[in-house]
Order: sequence, then C-alpha cells, then structure tokens
Amino acid sequence: MKKTKGRQHMGVLDGRVAIITGAGRGLGREHALQFAAEGARVVVNDVGGSASGEGTDSDLAHEVVAEIKAAGGEAVANTDSVSDWAGAQRLIETAVDTFGDLHAVVNNAGILRDRMLVNMTEDEFDSVINVNLKGTFAVSHHTARYWRGRSKQGLDADRVIVNTSSGAGLAPGVGQTNYAAAKAGIAAMTQVAAKELGRIGVRVNGIAPLARTRTTDATPGLSERLAEPEAEQEFDVYHPRNVSPLVAYLATEDCPLSGHVFRVVGG
Repeated sequence: MKKTKGRQHMGVLDGRVAIITGAGRGLGREHALQFAAEGARVVVNDVGGSASGEGTDSDLAHEVVAEIKAAGGEAVANTDSVSDWAGAQRLIETAVDTFGDLHAVVNNAGILRDRMLVNMTEDEFDSVINVNLKGTFAVSHHTARYWRGRSKQGLDADRVIVNTSSGAGLAPGVGQTNYAAAKAGIAAMTQVAAKELGRIGVRVNGIAPLARTRTTDATPGLSERLAEPEAEQEFDVYHPRNVSPLVAYLATEDCPLSGHVFRVVGG
C-alpha cells in the first residue's frame, strides 16, 4: 500500500490517470466516482448540456470533482465539448498538465434526439453524430497521438480506451436513426482501434450498457421498464452504478481484454 498526498490507496486503479467524458450525470458520474474510489486521478469532463445537447452548465463537472475530493480522491474538471476538435485536444492536455500522464479514457458523452426517419431534420442527425460518434473519435484520436508519442520515447505503459456503444446500436429500434447509427459506429470503431493501437500497448474495449439515465428516461417504453424499485431493500437493477465496476476493470493494468464490446446490465 502506498501513500499519495496524505491519502492511502489500495484500489485497482491506484496511480492511474483517467478521463471520463460526460461525467456530470448518469453513467459518467458513476464511472468517475468508481475510478476515484479505486485510486485513479480523474478528469471529469462535461459541458453540462441537456439530454438533447442544448445549453451548458459548467457547475456539473465541478460538483462531481468536489464530491470526489470530499471523499479523499483527486480530480479536476474540464468543460470542453468532445465534438470540438480543439476542445478534445485541450481535454487531453488537461489530464497531462494536471496529473503528468494519461492511462485511461472512457468515452461516455452522448446526447439523444429521437425522431422518425421521415421527420428527422439535418440538425437532429448531425448533432447526435457529432457528440456521440465524432466525439468518441476526436478524443480517441488525440489520446492515441499522445500515447504514440510516449511510445516513441520508450515510455511504454498500459493504456486503455473504453467506448460506450448501446443496445440501440446492436439491435436498433424505431425512431433512432441518428443514435443507432452513432452507437453502431462506435462498436465498429472500437474493434478497429483495438487492432490499430495494440502495437503501442493500447487496449480498446466497449460497453453497451442498460441503465436508468436521462437518455433512457427520454426513450418511450424504457422509462417504465427501468423504473426504480418500489421497495428500498430491493436491488436496483438499472442503477447506473452497476455498470461502473466493469468499466473500472477494463481500465486496470492487468486486464488482458481488447477488441470486445460488452453488453452490461444489473449485477
């Protein structure tokens, strides 16, 4: 067991630096809290927009950082949009400038703008693709370039990307042409990146989670299915915190897995 800044660690992510995008609420927030509890130093990224990507609220990322610090962890906020090319670069720089390195990236940020194909506007399609698919690409691209540079310097270390696909991308339903296309693309991107980046020690996996979030609350039929249990003692199958332990495991140095997309729900 080692000691860092007055805090004792025995977590499986002890000493690792991680970026979690879309970490102000829902799955991302739970990932950030889980990673910090396991000893990681966390960059909490969130623009604080609505579920449909409108507006901003920089307080959200800072509130999660405050929660992590109150529990004895280390974290810093970043409010850049992952869909902004320069913003994605600044996100990587935030991790490196603050904590000196970067070991894991969890691409979680996403928005939802459901509409039937014949009614979907160009903006509704483009905005979902930009945040979900381009955002995953932009952050992964800048991260990979940083890691390639480290590798050329002989500074090899275990590096990890965890992407967030969805059941909507693996078994699409109606009304989600934009979202399903983005999430299916993320699943394919995960496998390509795993093959390309493995030679520099980077593992890339994905998750297709099912949990109660703003996104599922906005999806007809899912909000009722994923409702909170009526009895307090009943296990809350769809709480987003149930997904985070798998994500944390995929980010550990000893995890051998790469090129997989995991369907994860409940316990």
